[in-house]
Amino acid sequence: MERGHWQRAAAAIVREAAQVVGRERLRELQRNSGPRHLTMAGGWLAVGAVGAGAAAQAAAPWLWPVGIALVGLFAFNGTVLLHEVLHGLVFRTRRPVWEGALAFLYALPCGISPTQFTRWHLDHHAELGDEEADPKRRHLSPRRVSRLVKLLYWTPALFPIYFRAAARAAAAYPAALRSRIRRERGVALLVHLALALALALGTSPALWARVHLLPLLIAFPVWFALNRLGQHYAIDPADPAHWGTLMRPSPRWWDLLFLWSNYHLEHHYFPGVPAFRLPALRRALQPFFAHRGIPQHTYGELLWDWFVRNRAPHTDWRAQALVG
Repeated sequence: MERGHWQRAAAAIVREAAQVVGRERLRELQRNSGPRHLTMAGGWLAVGAVGAGAAAQAAAPWLWPVGIALVGLFAFNGTVLLHEVLHGLVFRTRRPVWEGALAFLYALPCGISPTQFTRWHLDHHAELGDEEADPKRRHLSPRRVSRLVKLLYWTPALFPIYFRAAARAAAAYPAALRSRIRRERGVALLVHLALALALALGTSPALWARVHLLPLLIAFPVWFALNRLGQHYAIDPADPAHWGTLMRPSPRWWDLLFLWSNYHLEHHYFPGVPAFRLPALRRALQPFFAHRGIPQHTYGELLWDWFVRNRAPHTDWRAQALVG
């Protein structure tokens, strides 16, 4: 099977978008910055520390939901930082040893394999628009247009759903790659088990639940599902320029909260732009999006269409009839 569905379908569109942005401006936007990435990582660690501190406050139960939500966000945003690493958006030149260490660190909070995430994500970029070759679309998107099935992605059921999807995608990988993925998952599992035992036996099971268990099982799936909702569900299958969901520009606090991962269509056009420059890329691309008539969405609108109107994923929600 010939690979590179996105490149074949959208090469001319990306060239057009690059002309709108301008060659010099695009080169500037694609400039990496180690210090800026370090600042992102520092903010990420700070969110985790503040969240864990709030969840651990035995005398202030009203802080527990905030702490649980922040630690769950910390785990999710680790995947955003891992995403920066796999695209080579950290250092000016590639540094495999440092990138490998960062990838493992960023993947650890949610227990995924950085190698599997990297392969899965790069395949997704290459095969965007192909129902079978895009591993995220084929294995992770809900197959049944059911509100109940959709809701499962916002619950602890996300973990078996995700790991089953990852296993199905990995079945076609070379044996050596599958072995490395198993080793990375095994190490992550041991780290999480050690943390659970240290908190549950060394302090109290209640503290362990608030600081470790509930953030992963309750908060992480919500952040994950909300972010994924703004990626490739509301699209136009007939127009490669609109094979991603275009989100309305967000307030600065939301950009920082999500580490700019809500600028997903822009990222697919130019994956060499670091996350912290995506708002500027969005502003530069606005004439292009307006010219092509690509609609903007808010998360509130997407939630209404997804659950209330029960829209099907990877379809044109402007033209689709109500389901169910």
